[in-house]
Amino acid sequence: MSGDSHVIETDESEEEEVTEEDNDDDEEMPIDFDNEEENVDLTHCRIRKIENFDGLSAVQTICLRNNQIKKIENLHMLTTLKELELYDNQITKIENLDALVNLEILDISFNRITKIENLSNLLNLRKLFLINNKITKIENLDALENLEMLELGSNRIRVIENLEGLKNLTNLFLGKNKISKIENLGSLENLELLSLQSNRIVKVGGLQNLLKLEHLYLSHNGIKEIEGLENNVKLQTLDMTGNKIKRISNVEHLTDMEEFWFNDNEIDSWDCVELLKNFKKLETVYLENNPIADDPMYRKKIKLMIPWIKQIDATMAQTS
Repeated sequence: MSGDSHVIETDESEEEEVTEEDNDDDEEMPIDFDNEEENVDLTHCRIRKIENFDGLSAVQTICLRNNQIKKIENLHMLTTLKELELYDNQITKIENLDALVNLEILDISFNRITKIENLSNLLNLRKLFLINNKITKIENLDALENLEMLELGSNRIRVIENLEGLKNLTNLFLGKNKISKIENLGSLENLELLSLQSNRIVKVGGLQNLLKLEHLYLSHNGIKEIEGLENNVKLQTLDMTGNKIKRISNVEHLTDMEEFWFNDNEIDSWDCVELLKNFKKLETVYLENNPIADDPMYRKKIKLMIPWIKQIDATMAQTS
């Protein structure tokens, strides 16, 4: 490449049997990039340390996905940076990001982080991904007033808390944690998507202030009854797959519904399914693996009940 370039030292492959012909693959792989590059992608390069990025004067995105990085460091000169991806490394702490004041997207998923911290200077951050770490508590996010998406799935969080400052949040992902109660969401008045699948929730509640909510994912919990959705009239997607619900109820008012995922529950009567007639915009319904699905007329009954339906379970509904 033209211009001044930098070389990143990368790790040698380990425990691999190589022939003389393959010897080059076992050596450290030098990586060159131009100082004027805006997008740097160093995915899967066996990089052990973040270094030698100082000369990148116009960089906007850096991807260091799937490397062997243990520490966030040596990024303080990159004030033009808007997106930083550190997905799938060995990072244990969020640190040394204060200078990245223009950062909009930060992804440190699939690492070894135990605490949310040191993000208060990132006032322009819009998307934060911390999937599959070892985080036990939601904290230290108050300064991120421009945050629109927060992804904390597959961690060890037990309580929904400390989200009051995130007034502009539209997407919140908390699936695969240890949450037992829907709570402390009242200030998130702009929330459009809430994902809480695969937790320990047994009761639907705490959603009364979420008037803009359009997509709600509560699959694989211990819920026995549909309730607490009285104010969520803009719901378009409701996913309650894999719970313990016996009746479809308290949803008549959700007339904007387009996707209704209700498979793997305990519905044994067609009477309650009649409620789906209220959903004139309904395109997809999942009811397989309920007792009613054993009916040999299962698909035909759904089509007669909801003639405008486009998809029943995983297959398209026939027009005939």
